[in-house]
Amino acid sequence: MDILKKKSFWLSFILLLLVSLFAKWLSGFPGLSLIGHLVIALIIGMVLQASGQLKGIAKGGSGFISNKFLRLGIILMGFRLNLEVLAQHGVKTITLAIVVIAFTIGLIYSLAKAAGIERKLSLLSASGCGICGAAAVLGLSPIIETDEDDEVISVAVVAILGTIFTLIMVLLRPVMGLTDVQFGVLAGGSLHEIAHAVAAGAAGGAASENIAVIVKLSRVLMLAPVSLIFSYIASRRSDGNSHAKIQWPWFMLGFIISSAIGTYAGLSEAIVGHLVDLAYILLGMAMAALGVNVNFKVVFEKGQKVFAVCFAGSVALFALVFVAAKMFF
Repeated sequence: MDILKKKSFWLSFILLLLVSLFAKWLSGFPGLSLIGHLVIALIIGMVLQASGQLKGIAKGGSGFISNKFLRLGIILMGFRLNLEVLAQHGVKTITLAIVVIAFTIGLIYSLAKAAGIERKLSLLSASGCGICGAAAVLGLSPIIETDEDDEVISVAVVAILGTIFTLIMVLLRPVMGLTDVQFGVLAGGSLHEIAHAVAAGAAGGAASENIAVIVKLSRVLMLAPVSLIFSYIASRRSDGNSHAKIQWPWFMLGFIISSAIGTYAGLSEAIVGHLVDLAYILLGMAMAALGVNVNFKVVFEKGQKVFAVCFAGSVALFALVFVAAKMFF
């Protein structure tokens, strides 16, 4: 890795690290917590384009950071998943996660295809809405082989929609007729980012917040099998035959191993918390690197259709999970 020997890389590393840390700090403020660390880092990265000098420094290692740090961040994010806690809540939450993801990706991809949106962008934005927001976009983009502009569009759309639906859900809670647990299931099952699910779930009390996190993490767990499915599809499309070799996304194996270590190795909550914090710092650096390289013209041209399609899909997802919460929880 010759790039690690270059001064330009380390200057870029320091700048993007500072951006990620600043974004993490900002995400602790009321209101900004709904937007989240990763999206704030993306926005700051985009703002850096206004300064030719800072943009030049950031670009020195942005390609490496947006690629390698992204994968390492996804691996470390696995420590957030406690497999025993998920297992304790049985088949219902996992089944709901599978149904939600299959329904959302299938619907949004179909709507996007009908709207003339490119296949890769359609899959990426659908996955962000269906699985776990920006983390899903970052995790699946190397497999789908999308460009940086498509990643930025998908992250931005998912973040905006998640924030809108979080506010709507909290405002409508008194008239929904849901128990605290049912409201938590609705939050965890329909909202896009973990931060959104936590914020909405907390509005229903402790029981609501707890089940919201569990349901949401059940969706996060599905990131690994979905990545394998996408890898298989990508291999068949590129090789044009049913015997094509699957390009296994090895960083997803690391994600699963991290989940197992975090669950069974007896690590303290403090250590797991620090590892998850490190994961988000690395992902924040990757997001800032994406922001530095974004093509604003392309984003604005493509983004409007994607937003409309994902909004329609999110409304349908909300309705589906509302019915499921009322019937089964």
